[in-house]
Amino acid sequence: MSVLVAFSVTPIGTGEDVGELVAEAVRVVRASGLPNRTDAMFTTVEGETWDEVMNVVRDAVAAVEARCGRVSLVLKADIRQGQDGRLDAKVATVERYLA
Repeated sequence: MSVLVAFSVTPIGTGEDVGELVAEAVRVVRASGLPNRTDAMFTTVEGETWDEVMNVVRDAVAAVEARCGRVSLVLKADIRQGQDGRLDAKVATVERYLA
């Protein structure tokens, strides 16, 4: 199974500049060892099980929560049997059509 989760963690009540706190969440994701990608709006992480990926999301939220009292989480998941490597494969498919 492949579980892709795109999520965004936003500290609330810390002002407009949230980059330093968001970096705490990204640091947790990168330390997980799971394939991941961060862009301007979301961090996407890929794992073999729902629990594996959601543990990383939970820990990323906790890292931000430790530095502020309120956190907003936006999450989108794509769960598929029998597939892996979709973090790169899905983008490669779109790029192939664009070429």
